[in-house]
Amino acid sequence: MCYPDRRTALRAGAAVAAGALTAACGTGGGRTAPAAPAATAPAKAAAPAKPLPAAAGPRRFTGQPVEIGHGPRERPRVALTFHGNGDPAIAKAVLAEAERAGARVTVLAIGTWLDAHPDMARRVLDGGHELGNHTQHHLAINDMAQDRAYAEITGCADRLKRLTGSIGTWFRPSQTQYASPLVRKLAQRAGYPHVLSYDVDSLDFTSPGAAAVIRNVTGTIQGGSVVSLHFGYADTVDAMPPLLEELARRKLRAVTTTELLTP
Repeated sequence: MCYPDRRTALRAGAAVAAGALTAACGTGGGRTAPAAPAATAPAKAAAPAKPLPAAAGPRRFTGQPVEIGHGPRERPRVALTFHGNGDPAIAKAVLAEAERAGARVTVLAIGTWLDAHPDMARRVLDGGHELGNHTQHHLAINDMAQDRAYAEITGCADRLKRLTGSIGTWFRPSQTQYASPLVRKLAQRAGYPHVLSYDVDSLDFTSPGAAAVIRNVTGTIQGGSVVSLHFGYADTVDAMPPLLEELARRKLRAVTTTELLTP
């Protein structure tokens, strides 16, 4: 039989069986063999980390020079390229504005920035953008001796490879619009067939105000343009919505640099 409560069972000297008897009573009464102790449910395994999207590597574009400043002029596409540095909150805000407008961008990350904010590699790729190399420390690479310049390129490449499985889609030299002949050769040695320059400079790093950033871009942009912009500046965030609206009005589509150059 089932005892009416745990106290009765204890008075009857059945302290050890009390738990099992109580469980048996809970099944609806009747004579039931003492239940075996319930097995402890195994702890739920933590969900595996979301895999990083497959990152594209460098690509050679037949007919393009080693240093690329713009794409085909006859197609209504432009590439917005961002130097990856600064407050990650501002970087995420810029990416969010681009994605809201259906734009895809190219981010040339600085190696020390990736060291400090490795999650930004995932954020860039998750948004459908492409990620490239802007040297390890963002110093004047054209002024460096060969070994040091090469270390600046490969240092950032190594970090990109560790975070994404690829050295990145593009290399852009630091503190200069154009790479020296030596730096171009070193970039090719490191695995980058092309060096990425630009033909439109937003000058957003001077913090001229959002209106000036927009004027600097829209005053010279045309089909095939590669625009230099920066993370880390509030003016850039504020400029993005009206800039993207103006590009749409001109029927210019903002795409990644790889898309810009792909037939």
